[in-house]
Amino acid sequence: MTPVGPASLPELSSPYALGAEQIADYGRDGHVLLRGIASAAEVAPYRRAIGEAVERRSTERRPLSERDTYARAFLQITNLWEGDEAVRRFVLARRFAGIAAGLMGVPRVRLYHDQALYKEPGGGHTPWHQDQYYWPLEGGNTVTMWMPLVDASAEMGTMTFASGSHREGYLGRLEISDQSEAYFARFVDERGIRLARAGAMAAGDATFHSGWTLHSAPGNSTDRAREVMTVIYFADGTHVIAPDNPHREADLAAWIPGGKIGHPAASALNPLVYDAAS
Repeated sequence: MTPVGPASLPELSSPYALGAEQIADYGRDGHVLLRGIASAAEVAPYRRAIGEAVERRSTERRPLSERDTYARAFLQITNLWEGDEAVRRFVLARRFAGIAAGLMGVPRVRLYHDQALYKEPGGGHTPWHQDQYYWPLEGGNTVTMWMPLVDASAEMGTMTFASGSHREGYLGRLEISDQSEAYFARFVDERGIRLARAGAMAAGDATFHSGWTLHSAPGNSTDRAREVMTVIYFADGTHVIAPDNPHREADLAAWIPGGKIGHPAASALNPLVYDAAS
């Protein structure tokens, strides 16, 4: 198969008309579902490029039955943008970064990293967790774009959010696991927190959620892979904090190389992807 060439890819630079109500919903709930931030025609060539990159980079060969809960949840390949020009154009797209800036209410955003999250047919559930448990970044001005590259039914494992949970901040040193599932499921139930399910999503729809927002996803009960690409952004000027768990230590080395505690996160792997003044 001929690789996807950058010259044939859509620009993804035109702005998305983000409304005041959507911004308010994100601020209140810590998440929002936006329809059609990329068209099916725009997504298709990037789906192919991302899929080829995932195939090249994936080392998981075990059957689902031999994996733990985390490994059954999805195939996870990170920072695809570094080694593939086609994927780079998707990850650094001004349109997506502009949405992130608008939702956070900041003029400039940087890239943290990207992740392809492919939930295989029969793949397991994604336990409840907070993303920012993994990130050595201060405050809560972080946001993840979660975009299916194929039309995804609810049965394929689209997102579930605990609305308003981002306002609770850091809820505990719990990595994605059976333990996080049990602890946070009980937390959500005892607090009576409203759950919001994304349901069916078309290719090019996307959810955006705060780094502190509790979220999960059911397993994939269909015979098709749930092909999802995520991009994580943070507000320019966000400072590096001292890692308090091994995952944050690993993230600091991998995603903010050379980053110094107490200084802004701005390594070569954290380019400025949106500036409202430019």
